[in-house]
Amino acid sequence: MNWQPFNLSDKWVKLIPLQETDFERLYQVAQDPLIWEQHPNPDRYKREVFQNYFKGAIESKGAFLIVNDQNLVIGCTRFYDHFPEKSEIKIGYTFFSRDCWGGPYNRSTKMLMLNHAFQFVDQVIFHVGANNIRSQRAMEKLGAIKIGEELVAYYGEASRNNFVYQISNPIKN
Repeated sequence: MNWQPFNLSDKWVKLIPLQETDFERLYQVAQDPLIWEQHPNPDRYKREVFQNYFKGAIESKGAFLIVNDQNLVIGCTRFYDHFPEKSEIKIGYTFFSRDCWGGPYNRSTKMLMLNHAFQFVDQVIFHVGANNIRSQRAMEKLGAIKIGEELVAYYGEASRNNFVYQISNPIKN
């Protein structure tokens, strides 16, 4: 299965497979420290820390550059940790420029990804930093259910406490 189809889009966002050449465009968004203040790694706005994030995104072969309807880069997200035997994949590492907070962009992005994922799996898992209240609320608005708490080591980073959310395929459950 292809976790990075050519693109996924709706009237709000287009998810374009992330390329090595996208680093500078994406870092222009990511260098805002306020984006990361509730995140498990609040230093991700620093270039050298963001380079690790970007490397993990490229290596995942499931990452997307998120652009708005005016073709401006507004963030990034990815599929990762596909477990076919559990019919499960994770969605995460998502961030948006602050001017997109509270609008339709996160929900739109996640719905595109969920609709794609549910063609192949029964469960989608999300890790959300234990201190990231904004993302926890966004998960609840999507209908995700908190199913646990665990230490998670994001790509190349130290382990940090995260809440685990789940959304099940509505057709199969």
